[in-house]
Amino acid sequence: METGRFGNGLSALAEALSVADEHGDHHNRAEMHRLKGELLLKQSDSNAARARSCFERAIEIAREQSAKSWELRATTSLARLLDKQGRRDEARIMLAGIYNWFTEGFDTADLKDAKALLDELSV
Repeated sequence: METGRFGNGLSALAEALSVADEHGDHHNRAEMHRLKGELLLKQSDSNAARARSCFERAIEIAREQSAKSWELRATTSLARLLDKQGRRDEARIMLAGIYNWFTEGFDTADLKDAKALLDELSV
């Protein structure tokens, strides 16, 4: 049952990405790719490589758009995956790079989440 819902979510995201491409709307593309990666991981751990590709694509799109908040979210997702794969130092360095760009807004959910993960990765 759970797998079916994740499959439905992935289908909905694929459709949303297709519609965005068709209409030239690239505003939320980074977040759609990040969410696709998250759904792939929840569906099965065997999807780790595909999820990583989604997170990397989300980061790339966010950078192209200078969308630091989307970049932070995608980098946090990728850092979590890397940590699970035993690549803690790589995850910490990558996440610190985007987290340290911010100079305000540290009470927002995304920055709190990134900071908590950074603290965990630094232990």
